[in-house]
Amino acid sequence: MKIAVIPGSFDPVTNGHLDIIRRTASLFDKVWVGILKNNAKRPLFTVDERISLIRQVTDELPNVEVEGFEGLLVDYARSKGARFIVKGLRAVSDFEYEFQMALTNKSLNPDIETFFITTNCAYSYLSSSIVKEVASYGGSISDFVPKEVEKAIIAKIGG
Repeated sequence: MKIAVIPGSFDPVTNGHLDIIRRTASLFDKVWVGILKNNAKRPLFTVDERISLIRQVTDELPNVEVEGFEGLLVDYARSKGARFIVKGLRAVSDFEYEFQMALTNKSLNPDIETFFITTNCAYSYLSSSIVKEVASYGGSISDFVPKEVEKAIIAKIGG
């Protein structure tokens, strides 16, 4: 069985994230969306809220599971029986950082392979930070996030 992990903060999950999750689900038998619990960041949504939102928007994907994790990504992947990490790339600037992380993960666990999936061109400009900023100024985010996520963001920050 080919098992992959898609790690991230997903605060909030965007249509770009969802595109990567769907495409990965079509390539692997099982996909774990791992939401990193990062105490250094000040997220809009709690980890539990992010888990709930991603579960709602991936409900039609029977091979996708969502949960939070702490610690090293390679340890989390091992705990799930995953040999593959999947990362979405929007631009060359993403590649530089993600390439460094992939090499570090490979050094920590030589059995782990990292796959990069380029974003759909329609989402190449999109990030969770942009979504939050646009929403904070009352701008429409309906093209950026699924409806369930849009409602949750508006409930959190107003609008």
